[in-house]
Amino acid sequence: MNAMSPLPEPQCANAVLMVRPREFASNPQTKASNAIQRFDEAPPADQAQREALTQFEALVAALRDAGVTVVVVDDDPSVWTPDAVFPNNWFSTHADGRFVLYPMLAPNRRAERRADVYERALPAAGFAVEQVIDLSAHEAQDVFLEGTGSLVLDRVHRVAYGCRSARTHDRAAEEFSRVLGYEVVLFDAHDPEGAEIYHTNVMMAMGEQFVVICSDAIVEADRNAVLARLEATGRDIIEISQLQLASFAGNVLELSVAGRKNVLAMSQSAHDAFSASQMARLARLAQPLAVDISTIELCSGGSVRCMLAEIHLPQRGEA
Repeated sequence: MNAMSPLPEPQCANAVLMVRPREFASNPQTKASNAIQRFDEAPPADQAQREALTQFEALVAALRDAGVTVVVVDDDPSVWTPDAVFPNNWFSTHADGRFVLYPMLAPNRRAERRADVYERALPAAGFAVEQVIDLSAHEAQDVFLEGTGSLVLDRVHRVAYGCRSARTHDRAAEEFSRVLGYEVVLFDAHDPEGAEIYHTNVMMAMGEQFVVICSDAIVEADRNAVLARLEATGRDIIEISQLQLASFAGNVLELSVAGRKNVLAMSQSAHDAFSASQMARLARLAQPLAVDISTIELCSGGSVRCMLAEIHLPQRGEA
C-alpha cells in the first residue's frame, strides 16, 4: 500500500455525504455491541422506515438551509443494510484526495461499502478521489475499525482518538496511523454499567476551538493522559456526563459555511441534554443546528454525527 504525503486540512468540512434510508430498522447484528441501541423499544420496521426517512429529509434540508453542501445518495436496493444511514463508519475522506474504507463488525454493515460512491457520486458532485485505501481485509481476522465512529480526528494536529471496543481494535488503528500519518491515542472507556463505549464519537466531538468529551467514561488509568493531550491543543474542553452521553450530546459535528459562522449539527435530544452554560459556550463558537431524529436514535443507537460523512476531498481540477 503506497502512502501519500498528507496535506494540511481544516478541522471542519463544508460538505457532507448522506445516505437516504430505504429499509431502516433496528439492526439485530449490532445490538450486542451497542448498549445505547434500544432494540426492544423499536417500532415495527415499516413505521421505523417512514419516520426515519422524514427525519433524514429534515436534517438534509436544515443543513442545506444553513449553507452546508450535502451530497445525498440512495441506499442500495440490492442488499439489506438497515444502518446505511450512517456512512461515516465505512469511509473517511482526506484533503490529499484519499478515500479510506474500513473494516466493519456487523456482516450486514459491510455491504454498505460501495464503489459507486467514490467512483461516481463524489466525482459527479465535483470532488476528486485520488487514491482509495482499503483497510477492510482486517475483517478476516475479526479486527475492526469503524471509520470516524471509531476514531475522532483532530485533523489540524493529526491526532486520532479512539476508545477500544469490539468495533475498535489496536491493530487496525496502527495501520491507519501508519498509512494516514496520524498519531493514534487509544484508551478504554465504559458506561455506568461497565459496558464498552461502542464508538468514540458518541462520547467525544472535535471542533475547531472546542472538544466535547465525557471523560468520566474513560478509565482512570487513561483519563489524565487523554485530557492532557486535548488540553495541549488549546481547545475549550466541554465536559459532559454519562447521562448526556446517552442523549447523544457527544455525537455532534461542527461544519464550516463560507462567509458565515460555522454550524454545529446535533439532534434535538442532544441539544436538550446540554446545560444552558454548555450551550452558551458552544454557541459562541458555532451556531447550533438541532433536528429531531428520535426514531433513528431509538432504533439504532446513533445520532446526527453518525449520519454525516465529512467530505474533505479537493475539488476536481484542484487535486
